[in-house]
Amino acid sequence: MLPLITLTTDFGVQDHYVGVLKAVILSIAPGVRMIDISHEIPPQDIMAGAWVVRNSAMLFPPNSIHLVVVDPGVGTQRKPIAMQIKDQIFVGPDNGIFSLIADQYEHHTVELTNSKFWRPNPSNTFHGRDIFAPVAAHLANGTDIHELGKPLESLETYRWAVPISDKDGIQGWIVHIDRFGNLISNIPKEMIEEAGEDPNIKIYVGNTILDRLVNTFGEVTEGEPAAYIGSAGMLEIAINKGDAHEMLGVEKGAQISIVIQK
Repeated sequence: MLPLITLTTDFGVQDHYVGVLKAVILSIAPGVRMIDISHEIPPQDIMAGAWVVRNSAMLFPPNSIHLVVVDPGVGTQRKPIAMQIKDQIFVGPDNGIFSLIADQYEHHTVELTNSKFWRPNPSNTFHGRDIFAPVAAHLANGTDIHELGKPLESLETYRWAVPISDKDGIQGWIVHIDRFGNLISNIPKEMIEEAGEDPNIKIYVGNTILDRLVNTFGEVTEGEPAAYIGSAGMLEIAINKGDAHEMLGVEKGAQISIVIQK
């Protein structure tokens, strides 16, 4: 049985783009199974795509191939890549889309320089169709990642992809806002736990200060903000039965800080 291919894009479903990706894949690897993780990444929002990849890809069966196309720099000097993490392979642009997941795991990356595995005469504006989809299909057919191109030593990252910790606290950023308006940071629970059991902390985000972590937003009064560790294992800020994004006026990319009280 051929490996599974997942698709994550900002293409939406109104146009033909997603269907064309699948057509190219099936023309090279007939019968391959495909799963749509999401095609509703906000247009050109690399960090939103990075968040989806980080929280979904490693749950798939061994040898799955993850085609990820959020590519505002298509046709420029940004590199097309394939990256292996454990028994999963990722295909997409080197523009920060793999920042969050690459920060969690050891990885091996190649730049896609072998045009043998592309469609002929690739468009400057649709590498998803002409480079990434055919490469994913060839991988599903058994092509080794090392045949695709030359090794790449480092990946492009967004400046807020990695939180910063010192003896006084932790500085991170809001990397995702979900459809409920919850503010999801890039600060993992392990980093908070390093401060000790039940540390005396203050959490600053926007103009809001919180002085404790709760288990879930239902532990605070309706309409009040709550800080907690979400299902992705990261620090989140929510409003009980409300929208933290709107009510606190905090946007993606905003700084969030934890100060450890001595």
